[in-house]
Parts: sequence; structure tokens; C-alpha cells
Amino acid sequence: MSGARDPLYIEFIARLRNARKRRDISQQQLGEALGKDQTFISKVETCERRIDVIEAARWCAALDIRLEDALPSEVSKKNQKEEK
Repeated sequence: MSGARDPLYIEFIARLRNARKRRDISQQQLGEALGKDQTFISKVETCERRIDVIEAARWCAALDIRLEDALPSEVSKKNQKEEK
């Protein structure tokens, strides 16, 4: 499965959205931090629009989280095994 319907991508975006909400940051505030408008944030969070790795890294920096922490558990576990 590819695109915005990929379950791993959906989990990744959910983690970003949850991090934003835990920090009590609105879509508007995040958009301002990223130089984007609120509709861009909304479309990403509803998987209408995909973000690339650079956008994801900037998104994580704006939320003060590590990109690794936003990765789906399946991907994160696989990366940990490969590092050993």
C-alpha cells in the first residue's frame, strides 16, 4: 500500500497530531511556526496531503520532538534491530 493511505504513514501523522495536541499548540500556531497556513496543517493531519522527510523534520522541530519519536512503532522497532 502506498500514498497517504499507507497505515504506517497514517500512524506517523497521528503521532505528529498527538504531539501537537499534547503541547496545546493549535494548527494555526504550528502553521505560523512552519511558515504555512492552517489549511496546510489540516490537510496533512487528515492525510489529504503528504509531507516529505524535510517537512517532517521541520514539523518535529517545531513541536520539539525527535523525528524518531514520531515514526510508527513498526518502523522504529525495525531500525533498532538493524542498529544492533
